[in-house]
Amino acid sequence: MDNEEMDLEYVEAEDAEESGEDGMDSENEEGTTDTAKTKEVYLPGKPIDDGEELVCDESAYVMLHQASTGAPCLSFDIIPDELGSGREKFPLTAYMVAGTQAARTHVNNLIVMKMNNLYKTQEGGENEEDEDEDEELDDDQDDVGEAEERKKPQMTCALIKHQGCVNRVRTRRLGNNVYAASWSELGRVNIWDLSKQLQAVEDAQLLKQYEREIVNEPVRPAYTFSGHQQEGFAIDWSACAEGVLATGDCKRDIHIWSPLESGSWKVDQRPLIGHTASVEDLQWSPNEASVLASCSVDKTIRIWDCRAPPQKACMLTCEDAHQSDINVISWNRTEPFIASGGDDGFLHIWDLRQFQTKKPIATFKHHTDHITTLEWNPNDATVFASGGDDDQIALWDLAVEKDADQEVTPNATAQTQSEDELNKLPPQLLFIHQGQKEIKELHWHPQLPGVILSTAHSGFNVFRTISV
Repeated sequence: MDNEEMDLEYVEAEDAEESGEDGMDSENEEGTTDTAKTKEVYLPGKPIDDGEELVCDESAYVMLHQASTGAPCLSFDIIPDELGSGREKFPLTAYMVAGTQAARTHVNNLIVMKMNNLYKTQEGGENEEDEDEDEELDDDQDDVGEAEERKKPQMTCALIKHQGCVNRVRTRRLGNNVYAASWSELGRVNIWDLSKQLQAVEDAQLLKQYEREIVNEPVRPAYTFSGHQQEGFAIDWSACAEGVLATGDCKRDIHIWSPLESGSWKVDQRPLIGHTASVEDLQWSPNEASVLASCSVDKTIRIWDCRAPPQKACMLTCEDAHQSDINVISWNRTEPFIASGGDDGFLHIWDLRQFQTKKPIATFKHHTDHITTLEWNPNDATVFASGGDDDQIALWDLAVEKDADQEVTPNATAQTQSEDELNKLPPQLLFIHQGQKEIKELHWHPQLPGVILSTAHSGFNVFRTISV
C-alpha cells in the first residue's frame, strides 16, 4: 500500500449481504420481500434458506462506513485529537494508528491515519439543512460528479516501516506529542513519536515531502526494549502516571516502564511474579497510578500494586476466572468493574469490591466462538462492546432488565417463534453488528459519543448505532 489518500467506502445495503445488523430483510426466491419477514431479525448462527440473503438494515445505524488498508491490521488505537470532546455534528473526523500483519515480515508498517468527512448515512434528521446548502452550492459551482466526490469519506495515511508484524499498538499523548507503543512479533517493544506523521496527514505537500524523506531515512523508534524473552500482546499506557507503560509477553513476564527526563524510558528488568502462562492482556487502573490488572492463558485475573517488589506485587488473584484462556480485560473508567472475555465465549463482569469471592456479578454467554476484544464505553458506565471470532460485535447495557411479560409463548406460530428467539437473548444485549470476518479489536472513540471503530481480517468498520 502506498502513502496516498484512500477512499472509505460506505457499506451500501445492496452490497452488504453480510453486513450488519440488528435487523435484516429476508428475500424469497422471486427476489421480492416477504411482508411477514420484512422486520425479521437475523440472529447469528441461524441457517439461511436457499434464495435468501442478508441485507443491511440501514435504519439501525446513524453512521456506517468501511475501509481497507491492504494488509490486515489486527491491532489499532485511536489517537487523541485537539478538536474537542462530545462531537456529534456530522461530518466527523477521527485519527488512529494501526499495525499491519503482512505475510512477509519485512513489509510491515505502522499506519497513521486521518479519517475525515465521515458523514451521517441514515437518511433524514440531523444535517438536512447542511445538505440543502450543499445542493445549492452544487447547482452554482459543481457538477454532479464533483458534488458526489466531496461527500465521500476520505482516509489519508502516513506509513512507518515496522520490523515484524505488529501484535498490538497503543497510543498516548505525552506533553505536546503523541506516542505509540508497538509490540513486534520479533519480541521487541518500540515507542514511536508520531508528530511528523500527524502533520503529514493534514497537508498533501507535507505528505509528499514525508514520503520522499523516509525512502532514504526510515523513521526510527524513540526507544526500543528487547528484554522480553518472547513476543507478546499485552501492552497499556497508564492513564494516571504520564509516560508509564506496562508490557506482558507470551512467556508469562510483565515489565513496568518509567519515563526519564531525557525523553527515554527505564524498564524494570525484574518481571512481576505471578502468572504461569502467556499474559494476553493488561490494563492500568483508570484511577490509581500504581494499580494494574492482567489476564492470562493460565485462566487467572490478577491485580497488582507496582509499588511493591515484583515478587510481592500481586495483591489479588482470581483463579479459574474462565474455563480456558482469558484473552481480554477492560477496566471501567468510573465504576469498580472489570470485564473479561475468553476462548470459552463467556463474558464476565467483576466487581473489585467483591473480587475475593471469585464470583462475577454478571455472566453472559452469547458469543459462539473466542472473544477477542472488549471495551467499556468511556461515556456511559453501564455500556460495553464485545467482539470475536464468531464475526459479530455485541453492544451491551447492564442497566437494562428483562420485562416480566417477555415470556416464551407455548404453541407459537412462525412469527411468535421469531419473537421468542429474541426474548431468549439476554435483555442487556442491545445490538448485534456483523459484516466483518475474524474481528480482532474494537475501540469506542472517546471524543465521538457512540462511535465504534473495529478492525478484522476483512478491514475496518466505523459505525454508530441507534442503540447507543
